[in-house]
Amino acid sequence: MSESKDNKNLSRKELSYNKLKGLGEEIIEDVVKKDIPSLKVPSRGTSNIVYDDAKRYFVLGDRYGKRSLGNVKQIKKIGQMVQVANFCKDLVQREKTATLREMYYVSEGWGIGFDNQQESNIVGEDIEVTLGMSREDLGLMPEEDGASVYGNIVFQEGDIEINALKSGKSGYTISPTIDEVDFLDHDVERVIAVETMGMFHRMVQEEAYKKFNTLIVGLKGQAARATRRFLKRVNEELDLPVYICNDGDPWGFHIAMVIISGSAKLAHVNHDLATPNAKFLGVTASDIVNYELPTDPLKDIDVLRLKELANDPRYRDPTWQTEIKKMLKIGKKAEQQSFSKYGLEYVVDTYFPEKLELLS
Repeated sequence: MSESKDNKNLSRKELSYNKLKGLGEEIIEDVVKKDIPSLKVPSRGTSNIVYDDAKRYFVLGDRYGKRSLGNVKQIKKIGQMVQVANFCKDLVQREKTATLREMYYVSEGWGIGFDNQQESNIVGEDIEVTLGMSREDLGLMPEEDGASVYGNIVFQEGDIEINALKSGKSGYTISPTIDEVDFLDHDVERVIAVETMGMFHRMVQEEAYKKFNTLIVGLKGQAARATRRFLKRVNEELDLPVYICNDGDPWGFHIAMVIISGSAKLAHVNHDLATPNAKFLGVTASDIVNYELPTDPLKDIDVLRLKELANDPRYRDPTWQTEIKKMLKIGKKAEQQSFSKYGLEYVVDTYFPEKLELLS
C-alpha cells in the first residue's frame, strides 16, 4: 500500500486512520468490480528480511503473499485481518487504546475468534506490516511497562508538563504512546541507557546525571518498543548521543544491538525504532581482562550464541568481531554489577569516565 504525497502532511493519527480505512476500501472496490477480494501482505519470512548496509538495520524485502477469498483456507485469516483493522480504526477514531490482551478478549464477540492470543498477536503484526504502521499507531499497546528515565528533561504529555528530574528516584516511565509526548526542554549532553534497574538506581544514587550531564535510562532487560522509540527520538530530535551499557555476555550484546540496528522480527518498523548512531558502553571481553572483573564461565549456550553473533551482519564491525573472539577465547562473561568489586561508586567514578573518553 503506497503512501501519497498528501500523507506527508498528516499527523500519525490521521495517517493511521486513512490507511486502516483504505484497507477496507480495497476489499469493497473488489466486490463492486465483482472481483474476488484479496490482500497483499509483505512476507516476514527470513528470506525476505535483509540487512541494509546504508541504513544499518534490518528491512523487509519486496516479497509479498496474497490472501484471497477465493482460497477457502484463507477466508478465516482475511476475516480476522478485517476485524482487527476495523477494531483499530475505531480505536484511532475515538482516540483510545487497547492492550493486545484486551483485543484478544474483545475478539470473542466477533464470531471468528482466535484459538489463542498468539494467533491474534500475529494478525496484529500482519496489519502492521501491510499498512507500514506500528501497532502503537494503530491503538494497540503491549502489556509490559516502559523503561525509566531520570535527568533534566521536560515533557509535555497532554496538558501536563513533566520534569524527569522531579519524578522521584524511579524517574519518568516511558509511555507506549511516546510519539504523543513532546520534548519541551532539556539541559543534558547525552543519554546513558543501562540494562538493569539495579544499575539505574546506582547511577541515580551516585548522581551520575550531574557528573555526566546525562539522562539515565533503565532498560529493564530487553528494551520495549516504546523505549527504543524514545532513544531514537532523543538522538534524532534533540541531537543527543546515546550510549548503551549492558552485561558482558552475548545476551547483553544482543540487547544493545537491537537498540542500535533493530531486530529481524521487527524489520517492518525498524525505521521507527533503530538508533544506528548509538554506541556500546557496556562490558566487553577486554574490560573483563583489563579491569580483572569477577566472572562466570561461558555455558555451551553462550558459546553457541556468540558464534551466531559473529556471523550476524549487525556485528561486522571489526571491534565487535574482536570482542566476540576474545570472549570465546577467555571463556568468561561478566555482569555490569561486577565493578562493585572495587566499591559501589567505582562504576560511576572510574569506569564510565574512562569508557566515555575512549568512545568520544
